[in-house]
Amino acid sequence: MGVAVTNLQRAVPVSRTRVRRIVDLALSELGRSGSEVHLALVNDLTIRRLNARFRAVPRRTDVLAFPLESPGPSRLLGEVVISAESCRRQARRLGVPLGLELDLLVVHGLLHLVGYDDRDPLEARLMHQRARAILEAATGATPARLWSGLLAV
Repeated sequence: MGVAVTNLQRAVPVSRTRVRRIVDLALSELGRSGSEVHLALVNDLTIRRLNARFRAVPRRTDVLAFPLESPGPSRLLGEVVISAESCRRQARRLGVPLGLELDLLVVHGLLHLVGYDDRDPLEARLMHQRARAILEAATGATPARLWSGLLAV
């Protein structure tokens, strides 16, 4: 099992098949094909509570990543939590399909699990460039508006 997808929200329809496909492709691109990932889709309230509890940031976010990799022999890379409501809102704002925005958030979360960090501007640029390369490998091309506010296109 490469990815376990748990949908804990009902407001936004999500294709588990699509999520599994992008996780598998991204893990392959990152050289982590044998890894396992848990991915949870939640609502804004839940992700706000998780963000407050684990990052001491009392507001909602779109994606959280919890690396669980240990030095011993474990295939579990970690857990990614995505707010489906934030995903839908961002897709509408950017004028991109919901599935494409979800792909971006999944890849973003996976990059966090393997050590990328977007708090530093240089690191953020490297992270977003890597996300773009992975998504373009998956889809052939991505609309420039998907990267609005993330990268200079």
